[in-house]
Amino acid sequence: MRLYCDYLHREYGALDSDYVFVNLFAEPQGHPWGYPAVYDLVRRLRKRTGIAFAPHQYRHTYATWLLRRGAGMENVKELLGHASISTTIDTYGHLTVEDARRPLEGAGWFTGREVRL
Repeated sequence: MRLYCDYLHREYGALDSDYVFVNLFAEPQGHPWGYPAVYDLVRRLRKRTGIAFAPHQYRHTYATWLLRRGAGMENVKELLGHASISTTIDTYGHLTVEDARRPLEGAGWFTGREVRL
């Protein structure tokens, strides 16, 4: 963590920003990178490493990670900036039965005393 803080201090200087990837040289300074900057970095990393990936994959990973930890579709919809909850559900509604069961267990369901037929 100290190395990361040292890096931020060295790179950002006095710039006051909560973002990790910020415009340091381009306008608007201190604001988060836009898609063109992200894709430019990814293009250069892919060329240098030979690893094929797209930044959008991380968006899916983040959304799935949030849902598996009980964030809820409404929260994920807002964080991803979807206009409609159906977009979030259609895209990220592929979670497993275990994913759906975990928050219910946390809420006191499935105690082992359920009535079975």
